Amino acid sequence: MNKDEKRQLQRQRLMDNKAYQTMEGLTRYMDRYHLDALIGIIPGWGDAIALLSAVPFVYFSARVIKSTPLTLAVLNNALRDVLMGMIPFFVGDIIDFFHRANIQNMQMIRGFVEGDEAIIKQVNRRAWQSAIALVVLLLLIALMIWLLLTFGSYLYSLVASKLQIIGQ
Repeated sequence: MNKDEKRQLQRQRLMDNKAYQTMEGLTRYMDRYHLDALIGIIPGWGDAIALLSAVPFVYFSARVIKSTPLTLAVLNNALRDVLMGMIPFFVGDIIDFFHRANIQNMQMIRGFVEGDEAIIKQVNRRAWQSAIALVVLLLLIALMIWLLLTFGSYLYSLVASKLQIIGQ
């Protein structure tokens, strides 16, 4: 069996996977029929519901293909879609109409499985972007915790000194 036959057999096995078929259906409804943009209209819930459509893509890339860079790239794409969809005054919904994250995720997954060098390069670039963003977010969370603890300590000492003055 040559390399192309092995790749074709692997591709067929992946395409027969239930998660892959779920991703195909989600891509069709969410992006081709613009359900993502319509769901995004629901205030407060639309983008959260749309984010759930990324779960099969993340599962497939993490558990079936077992690729950390692909999983990070899929997450990057899905979270970017949600962030753009959250822009108020229906601007995000208009962007969702044109930004088709599920189609992009399917293209990345197919290209990754087929060994497409351009797609693999794109996946690796987005994986690095995700890793850097994750580190920045963790640092910001640590800074926020430190600021909250410092502010809380300041408030406690302020209240305690006022209570001490009142008690005298």
